[in-house]
Amino acid sequence: MVKIISLFNNKGGVSKTTTTFHLGWKLAELGHKTLIVDTDPQCNLTGLCLNTKKENKLPIFYQNNKNNIKTALSPVFDNKPEPLLAAECYNFDYNKNLFLLPGHIDFAEYDATYNVAENLAGSMVMFANVPGAFRNLLLLTAEKYNLDYILLDMSPSISATNANILMQSDYFIIPCAPDYFCYMAIDSLIRIFPKWNATYKNLKNNPLFQNATYKMNLNPPQFIGTILQRYRPRNGFPVKAFSEWITDINSLVSNKLVPVLADNNMLAANIKAYCCEEYNLVNIADFNSLIAQSQTHSTPVFQLTQEQVEQSGKVWNNMKISRDEFNATFKSFAERIIKMTI
Repeated sequence: MVKIISLFNNKGGVSKTTTTFHLGWKLAELGHKTLIVDTDPQCNLTGLCLNTKKENKLPIFYQNNKNNIKTALSPVFDNKPEPLLAAECYNFDYNKNLFLLPGHIDFAEYDATYNVAENLAGSMVMFANVPGAFRNLLLLTAEKYNLDYILLDMSPSISATNANILMQSDYFIIPCAPDYFCYMAIDSLIRIFPKWNATYKNLKNNPLFQNATYKMNLNPPQFIGTILQRYRPRNGFPVKAFSEWITDINSLVSNKLVPVLADNNMLAANIKAYCCEEYNLVNIADFNSLIAQSQTHSTPVFQLTQEQVEQSGKVWNNMKISRDEFNATFKSFAERIIKMTI
């Protein structure tokens, strides 16, 4: 069965998109057919993969390509007399195991429909298929492309849409940046996740949704760890200011978030066996200009060439070392994900 993994934090700037892109590429590189899905209306993942940021290419892409997350879900959300079909996905030229379901800037329009469906008090049959539609779309697409993994790049917001995306996943990861704002975001998730779980538990017990054509996931998603990234390293370790926040965030996750997730049956049973420290899957340092070059060429950092970075001599040698460290980090990260989700 395909494994659906959400990457979510209600704080922006924690490299969710960069992580989704590189983890998806590495899983595919290791032989696993992987779909990365842009659920963020900002469409950063779509822009990164298709290099649409230059020359205003995103509107042109939508004119020429009707296959995206919004149109794929429109049979349910626009109440069309037609069934959901597997999405048509974008193929990568240099990684045949990797696929993209592009996002859409108007996907946020569906949030009102999710809100109505979550708060139903009566038998409004037209909304019965809404909560299960997204997961069923992914399962249909997984069958079409014979997928092993689906990674969901989520927007940094507390919305009905995000509640559905996360609660209809099999697993979720929380990308983090070592700073005060991320610490406060995780503190808020301690309250948010139980509310989302209670909402979807009630929906699953409602006969209206039990009889829907597109049924919801019966089990809540399992937390499989955090990722600490965007810190400045020194001698292979985070500098003191970042290190202190990493320690504080790890402690908050371990002492407060994890017990709440365990109480809500949202904690993976084998999580401690695979995390490198407490409940943290991996530390990923800030690779500065390499990330910028990666975005420019729509290429993962670990596949950048000397011609692409346009450097030579000592500068290139140092960048090559960083590139190879990035490759080793994401290879280890991907292998850990594979072991945790068997």
